[in-house]
Amino acid sequence: MTSLTTTAAGQDARGRGAHPPRPRGVGRSLVRSLPLVPAIILLAVFLVGPVISSFYGSFTDSSLTGSAAKGASFVGFGNYLELVADKDFPKSVLLTLVFLFASAIVGQNVLGLGLALLMKSGNRVVGAIVGTLVVTAWVLPEIVAAFAAYAFFNATGTLNTLLAAVGLDGPNWLYRLPMIAVILANIWRGTAFSMLVYSAAIDDVPDDVRESAEIDGAGGAKRLIYITIPMIRRSISTNLMLTTLQTLSVFTLIFVLTGGGPGTDSSTLPILAYQEAFKFSRLGFGTAIATIMLVVGALFSIVYIRALKPEVD
Repeated sequence: MTSLTTTAAGQDARGRGAHPPRPRGVGRSLVRSLPLVPAIILLAVFLVGPVISSFYGSFTDSSLTGSAAKGASFVGFGNYLELVADKDFPKSVLLTLVFLFASAIVGQNVLGLGLALLMKSGNRVVGAIVGTLVVTAWVLPEIVAAFAAYAFFNATGTLNTLLAAVGLDGPNWLYRLPMIAVILANIWRGTAFSMLVYSAAIDDVPDDVRESAEIDGAGGAKRLIYITIPMIRRSISTNLMLTTLQTLSVFTLIFVLTGGGPGTDSSTLPILAYQEAFKFSRLGFGTAIATIMLVVGALFSIVYIRALKPEVD
């Protein structure tokens, strides 16, 4: 009897060993994740769903008019092949990259960092006035900011009026130099965000580190290069990613200022996608351009995330 009991106990022990109970931590994590389910569902419906639908639409001949308006046909890579052969597409890609580099990567970030340093080390009254003026452009509705920029760069607008007051004859900025006008307008519109991000990051730099550098004889430029920038590197990478993605999708500002013209001289990818989809009623072709924009944004995001990864780890 004792032998049988021992054998049964051993088999039961081996059985328990072969199938260990599930760790309690897994169940606890699942329970804690339940409140996230509604958010995940909403993201899937309103974000992932439209992206998948848009991606599929880029492989069809969907249109706002004609027979394709009733039922679109699958055309494979036809839209993308036509896009590569389109003479306006390479120019639009180049203009988009110039717009991104000049207004977001360089303009907003450099000016935003400069203003943040000014507000940190300069006169408080001057910093408050400058900060208020810069933030005002950011909090304005985009359409209002676009019309304000149009009034500034117009041939008879504020800028040429100021130039005429000092004896200079300003050009028709929106016709002769459209990309310069939209780049400057986007810098004016978006610099406040970078300024606020960098102001918060600079405030987190320990004062004793700066004071030690000053005691060692480091000037303002050396402190900026060797202390401030390395210590706010993560904020710089994050801000670069956010400003790049925001600038990639800028539409209203350019549409109000130039409409992509004259000709196609300021037609970035969002403008080209809009014109093809709604002006020429070629939804499938326009969606293919939007998909290219999505890929470009993803590539930039990967680069910035990889730049952030060493600090995250």
